[in-house]
Amino acid sequence: MTRRLGSGSLVIATHNAGKLKEIGALLEPYGVKCISAGSLGLPEPAETGTTFAQNALLKARAAAEASGLAALADDSGLSVAALDGRPGVYTADWAERRWFEVPLGFEGAPGRDWYMAMGKVEGMLAERGADVDRTAAFHCVLALAWPDGEYAIYEGSCEGALTWPPRGTLGFGYDPVFVPTGRSQTFAEIAPEEKHAISHRADAFAKLVAEQFGR
Repeated sequence: MTRRLGSGSLVIATHNAGKLKEIGALLEPYGVKCISAGSLGLPEPAETGTTFAQNALLKARAAAEASGLAALADDSGLSVAALDGRPGVYTADWAERRWFEVPLGFEGAPGRDWYMAMGKVEGMLAERGADVDRTAAFHCVLALAWPDGEYAIYEGSCEGALTWPPRGTLGFGYDPVFVPTGRSQTFAEIAPEEKHAISHRADAFAKLVAEQFGR
C-alpha cells in the first residue's frame, strides 16, 4: 500500500519563490501547508544526477533528512527535439551566467539569465536552418520523501513548440518561448490558473494527488 502524505506541513525543496508559489497553489486544496527549504535555511544539495528522477529524489531526501518532515522536490526541464533532448537535466545550467559574461558595471553575483538561456536554444536552432523541427516538451519529475527514507516518484510532461522572440511576463524560466500544443500563447502569456491546469508540473501533480489523496 502506498504511503499517504495527508494534510499538514510539507517542505518544498526549493529556494525559488516562483516554484514555491506554484506548488503551493496546487496543493492548497488538500490542506497541505507548503514551506520552502530556503525559509528553513536548508542548503541546496548539488544536483549530481543524470536524470530528472535522480535529481528530484536527491533534493527531496536531503530536505526530509534535514527538516525531519516529509519533503517534496521537483526536477524539471525543457527537451528540444532538434537538439537531441537538450538542455534536459541541464536546463537551469544553461541560464548560469559566468563571471566573464557579466556586463560591465554589474554588481553582485552572476546568477541566472533566462533570456540568455532562451537565446542559446534559439541560436542552436537557427544554425540548423529555417525548416528546423521546433517541437519541444517540458518534463517534470516529483519526488516525495519521508525522513525514514521511504519515497514515491511521479512524472509529468507537456508537449509544445518553441517560438521566437520571447512573449509574455507571467511565467519564469523558458516559459516565454514555449507554446503548448493546442494553444497560440506562450506559457508566459497564459494566466497562472490556466497554466496550472495544463503544465508538465500539473500533469505530475495530478498523478501525485490521485495516489496520495485518492482523487
